[in-house]
Amino acid sequence: MPDRKKLTEVLLKSKLKPGRYYDFNGNGLHLLVRKNGAKSWVQRLRVQGKYVDLGLGNYPRIKLAVARKLASDNKLSASEGKSPKQVRRVETSTPTFSELANKLLEIKEQELSNAKHKAQWRSTLEKYVIPKLGDLPVDQIEVEDVLTVLNPIWRLKTETADRVRQRIEAVLNYASSSKFREGPNPAMLKGNLEFHLPKKSQVQKRENMPALQLDDAPRWWEKLKKRDGNGSRALKFLTLTASRSGEVRGMTWDEINLYSHKKKKEKQYSGDWTIPASRMKMRQEHVVPITKEMLKIIESSGTTSGLVFASQKGMQLSDMTLSQTMKRINASDANGFLDKKTHKPAVPHGLRSTFRDWASVTKQSREAAEIQLSHKFGSSMELVYRRDELLMDRAEMLERWYDFLEHGS
Repeated sequence: MPDRKKLTEVLLKSKLKPGRYYDFNGNGLHLLVRKNGAKSWVQRLRVQGKYVDLGLGNYPRIKLAVARKLASDNKLSASEGKSPKQVRRVETSTPTFSELANKLLEIKEQELSNAKHKAQWRSTLEKYVIPKLGDLPVDQIEVEDVLTVLNPIWRLKTETADRVRQRIEAVLNYASSSKFREGPNPAMLKGNLEFHLPKKSQVQKRENMPALQLDDAPRWWEKLKKRDGNGSRALKFLTLTASRSGEVRGMTWDEINLYSHKKKKEKQYSGDWTIPASRMKMRQEHVVPITKEMLKIIESSGTTSGLVFASQKGMQLSDMTLSQTMKRINASDANGFLDKKTHKPAVPHGLRSTFRDWASVTKQSREAAEIQLSHKFGSSMELVYRRDELLMDRAEMLERWYDFLEHGS
């Protein structure tokens, strides 16, 4: 049996050695002093035939008298057959993981501009984390708790698992900044979880999006040209610019700068499209030259304000709209349009890989191709000084890309 002593506020405020200090009046109440000096209340109870440790909050935020009252109430609840989770919900004023996650999600939903990313934040927490950590007070979550979430998915869904880990870490960082917990974050990877989980590089199988094969591209483009509607127009524009689906679907007329007749002659392209940083994956503004073929596509969209490629209801097209167009084109062809390695039907995002393959095979400027794909290339200062030159190079390259799609050469 552990030694029990009369805990007093004087004793509790003193510098105590790491260990457990049990209260004399029982109920399983004791003060846990960690190596870093942090003090927290823990109660060991027998609930439904099993012993469980319940966190009652940190000292001095939870005073001795309050901890004793909570311990007494919890023992009574346990004697009535309530589960540990039911007991935990009433044990302390410390918010549960679920409660604090909801507060952080409200902040994130204002911060994130991409609707898909907003939905992913909430869905990953609700699917993987809340069922296991949701009812736990944030100050009682330890490495072992985080591992109960990550271990089942780390090898099977490594990329998803790491996003889950990052989101747990964010919620617990929010808890620390709100003074609800102390000490290191148990969801931190470096110097912490890296010792309990295999390296991502050892278990991760990164699967590229199925891409259109270069030899199939002209035949596929011919089928796409025969399709009408803003979904098909957006897919055409995406193909010619090698842009991401969300960038094209969210494009507004305010982002487009069309040149005067005189400037068109000087530039040899029709204008430019400036995608704001808030809509870019890398959170950096991206400028795309608009060639005459691109201009024909956007002018045929039927809208003159707001979204360029709006749905029939005036809303932004869904990602599924473009994906369904590609599925229909694939189904309309006897051989289909399949990725060379996976033999899966090509998808919109895979068209960026097709463009990259074409640029490599035809020995286009690597600098122009990488910048067109909005990949980081060169210093920011260099890009600022060479903006017009690079736009011209990219416009010429995109003209050649269009010629390849049209003629196969």
